[in-house]
Amino acid sequence: MNELKQLAEFICEYKFEDVTIDILNATKKCVIDSMGVAIGAAKYEEIPNIVVNILEVSGSDMEHNAQVWGSNRNTSIMQATLLNGIMAHALELDDVHTDSKTHIGAVVLPAAWTLSDALNANGEEFLEAVVVGYEVMARVGKGFGVSSHRKKGWHVTGTAGTFGSAAACAKLLKLDINKTINALGMAGTQSSGLWAFLEDGATSKKLHTGRAATNGLIAAYMAKSGMTGPENILTAKDGGLYEATSDKYNLEDVIMDIGTKFELKYMDIKPYPCCRSTHCAIDASLSIKKDNTLYIHNIKSIIVETYDIGVVQCGCSSYPTKASAAKFSTAFTVASALIDGEVTLKQFETISINRNIVKNLAKKVKVISSAYFTHKYPNHWGCVLKVILEDDTTFTKIINDATGSILKPINEQQLANKFLSLSVPILGIKKSHNLLNDIKNMENLSVLPKI
Repeated sequence: MNELKQLAEFICEYKFEDVTIDILNATKKCVIDSMGVAIGAAKYEEIPNIVVNILEVSGSDMEHNAQVWGSNRNTSIMQATLLNGIMAHALELDDVHTDSKTHIGAVVLPAAWTLSDALNANGEEFLEAVVVGYEVMARVGKGFGVSSHRKKGWHVTGTAGTFGSAAACAKLLKLDINKTINALGMAGTQSSGLWAFLEDGATSKKLHTGRAATNGLIAAYMAKSGMTGPENILTAKDGGLYEATSDKYNLEDVIMDIGTKFELKYMDIKPYPCCRSTHCAIDASLSIKKDNTLYIHNIKSIIVETYDIGVVQCGCSSYPTKASAAKFSTAFTVASALIDGEVTLKQFETISINRNIVKNLAKKVKVISSAYFTHKYPNHWGCVLKVILEDDTTFTKIINDATGSILKPINEQQLANKFLSLSVPILGIKKSHNLLNDIKNMENLSVLPKI
């Protein structure tokens, strides 16, 4: 099989005229969600400092024709793509393609929007780029073999993300099939992103999306300039990406039903600002709290049985001391949900993390692997949660699919509310509503709206 060639053919041949109403609606949903979470991060933690320092090194002699979202600043296409990509992943609220374990919107949207903005592309051209970017990233991500790739320490959003960005940018630059193949090859040789940040709660995870978006953009421009990339980047025996990073990759996942089955339709929208692997346990906790009279001091223990990757990723026993670690702690998020009846950005503020009531309850949470849920993963990211009281009364809740998944989707109004709740504090009410309406009407726009 020649996977890159088939991907390139899809990228080059796909036209807006091919977009069916269900794909159009799904694409707009992804854009609304991804743009909202990116804008909402404009003043989050170290983001303002990152913007200031990156803009300092962008150089006054460069053409500043691309927006840095939520900052009223312009810079080069490369720098804007990096910064917008970092913001898109900062809140841990971005979309999830569960079959590939990728956060596609946080990579593809910054690349596609920023380049479209700089090129004065119209709404149809932008939407084409988003569709092909989502498809390519999802398929390359699936091909890795989700569990094997993750257990080797690779963050697939970063490793597959370069391909999604390169696809979107190649589409916007109108590269031919051969140059698109080269762009994908160069995207793959720049793939990166490792889970080492979990060990000490480092905040660098969002750099993976920023670099993936930027590296894909660079790959497309290098291909446009005549540089060639390895056509067998996935499978080369010496240095092939799949060969190097997975023991169980599957090439059929890359090209099966391409152009007829669209992965973009199967995106989870996150309701809680933390790792998706904690969401099933949060849902279970909120359900138990809602349906039962529960006194926190009477809880003896809490058991969460889930898929093995969920244990590896979020089952750590040590209590988090900062938000970046708390967002990957099932124990912390369960304790917060049972105590507060919600899990929002507020729960990840330092003052909330340091509460003794949360610390004490989190110590009672045990996260263990379940063969049942491991077998269902990655098609279903589920768990069973048991809250055991001092008198051995036990409340049990099974969650097969978390809120926001394709089997438990949020509706259009809930998505709009999420977008506005994140964007209004940054852009204001009028500008946020105008941007939301523009995205809903994207195919009719001659240029993308200013943010």
